[in-house]
Amino acid sequence: MEDCIFCKIIKGELPSNRVFENEHAIAIMDIMPSAPGHTLVIPKEHATNIFDASEESIVEGFRVAHKIAGAVKNSVNADGLNIYINNGESAFQVVMHPHIHMLPRFKGDGHKPWGHVERSKEQIAEDAEAIRGSL
Repeated sequence: MEDCIFCKIIKGELPSNRVFENEHAIAIMDIMPSAPGHTLVIPKEHATNIFDASEESIVEGFRVAHKIAGAVKNSVNADGLNIYINNGESAFQVVMHPHIHMLPRFKGDGHKPWGHVERSKEQIAEDAEAIRGSL
């Protein structure tokens, strides 16, 4: 926790461009934005990612995302907005503290969504069964 850049930002030990704060989370501008207005919502409770974060922390982070989504989109005249969390290095998580990306999208901006893999209906049903079995 003491080396966590987001914990340091939350405590005010490092600078940030805050756009919102409450007792559960902060929203700051991403310093390496993928688009104008790229904002991060960061729960104040430290964890590594969604897998070890408390449900309350994630829910409160999404409450803030919901609250500011329109402002993020409208402030840069975006056509849409992606809202997502990267969890783990293979999912492109760089800072190991849960954070919600709010990425304004523009027609023709060149950002590509994830690709698709071929899965039969049977394979999809097997995937669903495996997930249910892990709950």
